Amino acid sequence: MSSFVVIVGDGMLADSVCSELSVRYPVFRQKNVEATFPANTELALVLDDAWNPAVHQRSEEVMRQLSIPWLRGFVAFGEGIIGPLVLPDTPGCSQCADLRRLLGGKERHEMRQVQEKLAEEGGMTRDPWASGTGFLHLTHIVSAEAARILQGKKASTEGQICFTDLKTLNTSWHSFVPDSLCPVCSGIPDDAPERARFTLQPSRKIRSDSFRCTPLDELKQVLVSDYLDNRTGLFNSKMYDLVTPFADASVNMPMLSGDEGTAGRTQVYSDSELTAILEGLERHCGLQPRGKRTVVRESYRNVEEHALNPLNVGVHSDEQYRMKGFPFEKFDPDRAIDWVWGYSLIDERPILVPELLSYYSLGCSSSGFVYETSNGCALGGSREEAIFYGIMEVVERDSFLMTWYAELNLPRLDPFTAEDEELQLMIERMRAVAGYDLYLYNSTMEHGIPSIFAMAKNRKDTGLNLILAAGAHLDPVRAAKSAIQELAGMMLNLDEKLEKNKAVYEKMLDDDSLVRQMDDHGMLYGLPQAEERFGFLQNEERPLQSFKDAFKEPSSHLDLTEDLEEILDKFRNRGLDVIVVDQTAPELAKNGLHCVKVLIPGMLPMTFGHHLTRLTGLDRVLNVPAELGYANRPLTFEELNQKPHPFP
Repeated sequence: MSSFVVIVGDGMLADSVCSELSVRYPVFRQKNVEATFPANTELALVLDDAWNPAVHQRSEEVMRQLSIPWLRGFVAFGEGIIGPLVLPDTPGCSQCADLRRLLGGKERHEMRQVQEKLAEEGGMTRDPWASGTGFLHLTHIVSAEAARILQGKKASTEGQICFTDLKTLNTSWHSFVPDSLCPVCSGIPDDAPERARFTLQPSRKIRSDSFRCTPLDELKQVLVSDYLDNRTGLFNSKMYDLVTPFADASVNMPMLSGDEGTAGRTQVYSDSELTAILEGLERHCGLQPRGKRTVVRESYRNVEEHALNPLNVGVHSDEQYRMKGFPFEKFDPDRAIDWVWGYSLIDERPILVPELLSYYSLGCSSSGFVYETSNGCALGGSREEAIFYGIMEVVERDSFLMTWYAELNLPRLDPFTAEDEELQLMIERMRAVAGYDLYLYNSTMEHGIPSIFAMAKNRKDTGLNLILAAGAHLDPVRAAKSAIQELAGMMLNLDEKLEKNKAVYEKMLDDDSLVRQMDDHGMLYGLPQAEERFGFLQNEERPLQSFKDAFKEPSSHLDLTEDLEEILDKFRNRGLDVIVVDQTAPELAKNGLHCVKVLIPGMLPMTFGHHLTRLTGLDRVLNVPAELGYANRPLTFEELNQKPHPFP
């Protein structure tokens, strides 16, 4: 029995495609998307001279029920749009494509409203730019696609959308990734303890002197082709920063709530662009659960046997919670909240973690007791690599905050003793191009993972006076370079902002409560008057510490998992747990990438906005300074530095 091509639609495009295809294939026509199709329908073409969102939504329902592949073609606002090819039981439907298309545009909110209105009112009338010539052009594209599909070849519209400007007939193809939260085609599973359980697997390094498991060059093609597209990409634009001392690049992630930019910083712009995409993918995964559906909503009292005690990760003080207008409520163990399953690498068991601690910015929910940042989120070419770098970020931020709150008189490092040519060139370039001197301090805490507290001091009369950053890595030179890249990303391009808003930041010197946004922290310490707050570090009488004396030789393991296991032993010996929440979204999994959130209860969480400082329940900040010899006894909370931290 012959297979049919069913053309759904009544207009010039449907008539033209029918005329073209009926010469070669049996074609069945129907005006509307009905619940019945010929039993041997091999492909459905849903064609319209205008944009009717309700027809596409109905097509998704019917075609999925009948397991029929279908392809759409329509006209909207002077543009012919063809695709995607929607396959049964496969992510990547017309609704995913529309989401990417709308987000990629500048008028995303207005276009979403137009889409909703058209869905209610029955679609557009014929587009004024829809000429006979334009329809003929679209007919050739649709017919060629249909022929490929019917011949069993891979269709160009599989994972892609074709746009044709009907004024010029210029045509372009744009790829998109399916939306993991799509209500039509997403198949993400329910969260469960079995899904959180895993064992560390071998993760061979790309080189003996590297701590990465997947070369950046291997990811180069998929990162750009799959994720960066000006019309339908998860990221829709890129920008190179020509002002900062090093090669900074950024990409833009469009969302309904606004644009989110992420940056990459290396010595080469092309590598920085790829790094920015990876940073963006990490942020995409960390915003909300995408790889699994949250199903546990219970009070801590009812699940405490299997759950992380939220008080162990640091909360606000009673005084903060009582502040007028404070956005969060004190944690109530009897109030039901959402939980996700993580995995304790120390206890080797699944553990429930509050969802708002597992994802970025979910603290604004009705049950929020803190605001969680992206602290501890990391992406890697293997789960083990992601966990390694997630731990490094937690350690980096913890050592920085420990230094600030306890006012640790850290030993200053001599960077020239690192005997690393690239590090020396980076320091010299920072000085020559941006006019900043670099000061590195050894901020390694009791666990022994090399950590760097970095300060850049402006030699010019204008611009940010001090810029602060941090780094942590098993290789202290890498930790130093990471901190320097962070410093350099803020040099020169924020000077105008400081000068323009200097009066605002000067008020923050006298009123800590005015430091409320992320940028406020760094800009406050860009003021020369704030430098006196770093007196605890500026001891010029002590000799500089060499890298050799300060740190052990980096490991020479060929497998990153061996490094990771040694790190876990350090934390186990210190009584610190390491909890991993898998944030990997399907958008990443297709390319073998992994994303995790690492929580280490007891370590200091990075917060932004002085009123959101979280120290209650974290007695480690009181005890570690004495253990390391910076104090002669444990501190009290009253003795801690009460000023806003300087992490930018």
